[in-house]
Amino acid sequence: NAIVRFSEVIMEGLEANKLSPSDIDLFIPHQANLRISQFVQKKFGLRDDQVYNNIMKFGNTTAASIIIALTEAWEKGKVKEDDTVVLAAFGSGFTWGSVIIKW
Repeated sequence: NAIVRFSEVIMEGLEANKLSPSDIDLFIPHQANLRISQFVQKKFGLRDDQVYNNIMKFGNTTAASIIIALTEAWEKGKVKEDDTVVLAAFGSGFTWGSVIIKW
């Protein structure tokens, strides 16, 4: 299930780096489904300003969605030096992954 694994892979990355959801400055999910992004936001207790979504603007741009969203967030000044940025994706079949970046 995408919702379950999406959340789990984020937590695995956070725990492996001795971080918690409260350490996330910006979460940029794969832009496939706003409902899933909102579920993860609620599960981790993230504010609206901690989550970047642009699916309403571009739709699902598949493999490019995270890099487009990250670039757009950076251009808008939403990513700042020393921020902890979490990127997470899921795909067809049983594929998922996350990356934690110290900006």
